[in-house]
Amino acid sequence: MIGNRIEVNIAGGLDVTLPRMVRIRQKFQSPKLASVTQAVSEQFRQSWIRDKIKPGMTVALGCGSRGISNLAECVKAVVAELKALGAKPFIFPAMGSHGGATAEGQRKVLESYGVTEERVGCPIRSTMEVVKLGHLDDGTPIYMDKFAWEADSVAFVARVKPHTNFRGPIESGIVKMMTIGMGKIAGATELHTHGMDSFGELLPKAAKFIMAKKNISFGVALVENASDQTAILEIIPAERILEREPELLARARELMARLYFDTIDVLVVERIGKNISGAGMDPNVIGRNVRSIEWDAKPRVGKIVVLGLTPETHGNACGVGMADVITMRLYREMDIAQTYANVITSAYLDGGAIPIIMNNDKEAISLAVKTAIRVKPQECKLVRIHNTLALEEIEVSEPMMPYVRENPALFEVLSEPKPFKFDSEGNLEPLLGYARREAA
Repeated sequence: MIGNRIEVNIAGGLDVTLPRMVRIRQKFQSPKLASVTQAVSEQFRQSWIRDKIKPGMTVALGCGSRGISNLAECVKAVVAELKALGAKPFIFPAMGSHGGATAEGQRKVLESYGVTEERVGCPIRSTMEVVKLGHLDDGTPIYMDKFAWEADSVAFVARVKPHTNFRGPIESGIVKMMTIGMGKIAGATELHTHGMDSFGELLPKAAKFIMAKKNISFGVALVENASDQTAILEIIPAERILEREPELLARARELMARLYFDTIDVLVVERIGKNISGAGMDPNVIGRNVRSIEWDAKPRVGKIVVLGLTPETHGNACGVGMADVITMRLYREMDIAQTYANVITSAYLDGGAIPIIMNNDKEAISLAVKTAIRVKPQECKLVRIHNTLALEEIEVSEPMMPYVRENPALFEVLSEPKPFKFDSEGNLEPLLGYARREAA
């Protein structure tokens, strides 16, 4: 039984001299759309849309559980354009097992992103009921949301990006939302039993099957820049999704933020959550995945410390198993049922494994530094980030500064070296820039 505090014997204790930290800015290319609403309007001027959307049609618009910049604005604009064409749109959650795999939980996930009936201007119809469309050649059953099945047409709003657990021509985006998201927990579970390493071939095959059975009109593809802003917005007709999505994925990979270091002794991540990444923290950024996934990516990180969860994740700590140390605060924030529903559906159970728990931020960071192999605490290469989407302003320890100064094209130095500042309970405030944004 874990109480409110853990007392453990550690040789020499945790009185560790932590290195001083320097705030820096990583430099990324960050093209940005001037207006998402205007971009949607311009995309709806394509003549083919009027061939697909007719007056009086009901259109089910699928939305997922990812924290997409400008999601509510985009959905509202799409709804308005569909209405202007005489259609009757409604929103349905296309998020597999997320939201605790309940209809109300999935509605709340959308509402937490600002996708409410009042804001977007149409009903939200949430259910976990599905319709079986049939079977793939190997016998795999394919499901889709019951409300979406009953609609005259289906469309999706999805962010296209590198996936956190597999590599393929198509990874996260419209196809994944169509096959796994729209399939709810039943469909997601069936597809995950094949293993994510098969998704590169399996998901396009499942998407073709769905599109042969149901009228899919289009997908709204969003690509974000390294600053988590909308860089590209395209409305793709269903028949071109499998052709166009790989091209947008390549562009998303070019634009995504990363850590410009090959090796890190200790990485401190302030918050993880499903709104940040399907894996809580993006393996494409941290260079590490759950044990069951073959993953060859930089940086090479010795120890990962995670301090807390985002409010938007509603206690879903999926991916926490990639960390080495967490805080008691994070442990108390976990909703075990939501986390397990998501992890079990994925079939990669170690994503929900609970790492070593320390009582506060100071203890967690000190333990990671103390146990860094063949590294003295004052020489520790330590990086602190807010989350894996927020990688422009970060902190690095003094031993990393020679590399930073040698690469002015990649970095800008924003502060002098300063010690970690903990409050009386041993906890850190969020990184300066992000603390201001969250307080706004």
